[in-house]
Amino acid sequence: MFLASDNAGPAHPNVIRHLAEANAGHMMPYGADAPMVQVRAQIREIFEAPEAEVFLVSTGTAANALALACYCQPWQTVFCSDVAHIHEDECNAPEFFSAGAKLSLVPGGHRMTAPALHARIDAEQTRGVHGPQRGPVSITQVTERGGVYSLAELRALADVAKSFGLPVHLDGARFANALVALGCSPAEMTWKSGVDVVSLGGTKNGCLGVEAVVLFDPANAWEFELRRKRAGHLFSKHRYLAAQMTGYLEADTWIKTARQANENADFLAKGLAERGAQFLHAPQANMIFASFARRIHQRLHDAGASYYIWEGKLEGEDPDTPLSARLVCDWSITRDQIELFLSHFE
Repeated sequence: MFLASDNAGPAHPNVIRHLAEANAGHMMPYGADAPMVQVRAQIREIFEAPEAEVFLVSTGTAANALALACYCQPWQTVFCSDVAHIHEDECNAPEFFSAGAKLSLVPGGHRMTAPALHARIDAEQTRGVHGPQRGPVSITQVTERGGVYSLAELRALADVAKSFGLPVHLDGARFANALVALGCSPAEMTWKSGVDVVSLGGTKNGCLGVEAVVLFDPANAWEFELRRKRAGHLFSKHRYLAAQMTGYLEADTWIKTARQANENADFLAKGLAERGAQFLHAPQANMIFASFARRIHQRLHDAGASYYIWEGKLEGEDPDTPLSARLVCDWSITRDQIELFLSHFE
């Protein structure tokens, strides 16, 4: 059973089918293909945003970095959680693509609070020309610790940003998982809550490799196109990105896969709780952070069920020493696989 990351899961059959269909014959390159026309219409309808501009890239890092670069000058700073993906896992790509903008970390955990964000923004730009100027706020939804911001929390953060005249970016690598957890609409979780641009993830939830950048205000669309091309992220055979996203969105496939992943994680979390595991963060979507005894980690490892991320050494004198683990469920994991994993706790 592979619980290291939802990046490791297979692509959904509907995505593969659309790729095969797009592989027939010739289509115009660089996004002038028929599947892209369909994707743009799908996303505008899903987000209730007929004027939104939609662009596709192949990675989440590109989506976040290029989107932020359009809203951040080199002398500005991006405000984000101190465990945000753009800080911990993108090798300074936002700083690179924005030509030098920095990140200002908001302390307090994986879910920023409005008071903490306000204090962090207020404390910046106090040195005039000598310091970084205030730039966009970036929110990760689902967070890097498996948490989900409520709509009220999102609106509170956006209200803080707007009070300083700052744009809001939503890193939605696990957008669909958060959407299912909240039971709301895409519009409610984005522009109706004050979000200006969103990175809509597909790769972790059933695609091979595609992310959409949705700009609710089309004013920055041309700049995004130029930045995408200059960065080497404009696909010539763009139809293969568009075909993935078409299959992903068609017939609510993206919602169904996210619901499966969340339900898998919920089933696993309940099983872990029954076996005495302690949770480092409350499970809310498809990521679990739990702690359990070293001897159980050893047993799982010996049984070949070691495809998850843990902290600490498997070898040690005290078999009951708790070691923490990150367990991520994708859409394709079965209940039988989860039960087999849990059987090693007994």
